[in-house]
Amino acid sequence: MRAQKGPESGDKDNSGEGRALSEKAQRTRPARLSPKQRRRLPSAGSNNAPPRPGAVAQRGCYGSGAGPRPLLLLPPPLGFHGSGAPRPAQPKVAAAAGPEGAPSAGPVGMEGEEPAGDEYSLQEEEEEEDQVREAVLAPCPLTEEVLREGLSLLCKTGNGLAHAYVKLEAKYKGLTDISLLECFIHLRYVDLSENKLQDLSPLSGLTHLLWLKVDGNLLTSACMQELPYLQIISFAHNRIKDMEGITHPRLANLSLKGNKIQTALGLSHGQLFSLQILELRGNMLESTAGLSLPKLKNLYLAQNAIRSLEGLEGLGQLAALHLRDNQLETLDGFCSSMKCLQYLNLRNNEISNLQEVAKLQVLPMLQALVLLDNPCSDEPNYRLEVLVLLPHLQRLDKELFEQDERAEANKIRQKRQEEEKEMERSLQGDVTE
Repeated sequence: MRAQKGPESGDKDNSGEGRALSEKAQRTRPARLSPKQRRRLPSAGSNNAPPRPGAVAQRGCYGSGAGPRPLLLLPPPLGFHGSGAPRPAQPKVAAAAGPEGAPSAGPVGMEGEEPAGDEYSLQEEEEEEDQVREAVLAPCPLTEEVLREGLSLLCKTGNGLAHAYVKLEAKYKGLTDISLLECFIHLRYVDLSENKLQDLSPLSGLTHLLWLKVDGNLLTSACMQELPYLQIISFAHNRIKDMEGITHPRLANLSLKGNKIQTALGLSHGQLFSLQILELRGNMLESTAGLSLPKLKNLYLAQNAIRSLEGLEGLGQLAALHLRDNQLETLDGFCSSMKCLQYLNLRNNEISNLQEVAKLQVLPMLQALVLLDNPCSDEPNYRLEVLVLLPHLQRLDKELFEQDERAEANKIRQKRQEEEKEMERSLQGDVTE
């Protein structure tokens, strides 16, 4: 007679109660997720709530009555959530090794074989780089909260019938979108430095703007719609490659230092007739062609790759020219029409012959010259030789000439002039004979 096996023998419980418990356990057991599905899950604490409805009240303008009152309602900006901050980007989760053949970190294989762990590490690095790029370019619009913190300087509006905040400072906010500024037409002073802006078109309607600073952004062009009263702009340390599209008629001070500009030929000379200060340090210019601006007084061209001086004849009012840290070997290009030039900095170029300094005699008002760190500055009697060639010079390398230096330079100059006359007379005598 065959013995009946009990539960301890390892057979499944075929009773009705056992089957019910087994089915219940299967229904309540959590499903196993694949790595791809786990990446799609939101991280803990992420805000997935929809944008709150309603409107954002503008702080920019108030009536003349007692106490401020908003005049304009704006829709919430794109990406606005209840907290007033942009939704953070979800981090990527690296896929775990599985039966599909994904590589996993393991011991080093046979000699000559590449360990599987190296390939997986490379994949992780690429995913981290993608995550960094996504974090840099993640949308971060200007919000009401940031705007409220940055607005200041309450003034009367143009018609004198109301008051508005005319100054905005929103630096180091990671902003990628400033569309909220389109309706703040009374702003006059705006500083949006050190953000991630690539587009300034929302500023086109700010016709009262006087001063704009957008240093340290991701701009590739300085082109903007013409703003009639804009006087000062700073585009320093962006990614701008040309000077086209700058047409503001009252612009007096323009900074484009630390960009990637290779030529100034796109500059709108006919519309920048008020420009007095132009800052182009730290670019990639190879020539001065295109910089003929009639009202320009200070021109900063240091730390470029300039090899030739061209188009300087139109700089009739230029008083200071900075050409430090370039690649000039000669001083051709200066002309007598530059009758106001008083300061010239040529430090750390490649001028090896002191006779090149004689080409600066066409500058009648030149008083200060810097030639340090050029090969010619190592020649004997360097200061004296420069003073012989440029008797009206007051300072060389930021040091004033002493009276005894001037007296000695005058003697040398007179002696050389007499020698030249003597040589001319002897040449004329040879010709007559």
